[in-house]
Amino acid sequence: MLKIILIILFIFPIEKVFSEEEIFKTLRNDKVNLRQGPSFDYPIKIIYKKKFLPVLIQDTSDNFRKIKDHENNSGWIHISQLSKKKAAIVIDDESIMFNASTVYSNPIALLKKGRLVKIKKCKENWCKGVSGDFKGWVKKESLWGLL
Repeated sequence: MLKIILIILFIFPIEKVFSEEEIFKTLRNDKVNLRQGPSFDYPIKIIYKKKFLPVLIQDTSDNFRKIKDHENNSGWIHISQLSKKKAAIVIDDESIMFNASTVYSNPIALLKKGRLVKIKKCKENWCKGVSGDFKGWVKKESLWGLL
């Protein structure tokens, strides 16, 4: 039985089995090139200048990953430019960061749309994170990225 399971995992890699699930990564460096195709031969579409920016993996080709960002830009990035560090972008126009994981706690900061939040941990509906000099809890529904 174990041999059958190993053969199945070899034929159908785990990444493909869970491909229906959203896979997020973050940008590893302050400057990352988004290309039109999966090779260094393709022209650069966008140069990202935000470390830890979350991106959604859509496809793979050798050492390149097709990604989509929070503004629906898509293209190809070399795998060496991606990280598993947890971060998210605020997608609501204004989101409040609280002292604790409840709306009845003290508000710490008002986060505008597009603000980067480095995620420390998440509970059911809340994520604890850092944004600039502020540390606190933000509602999950206000965030897009690797939680």
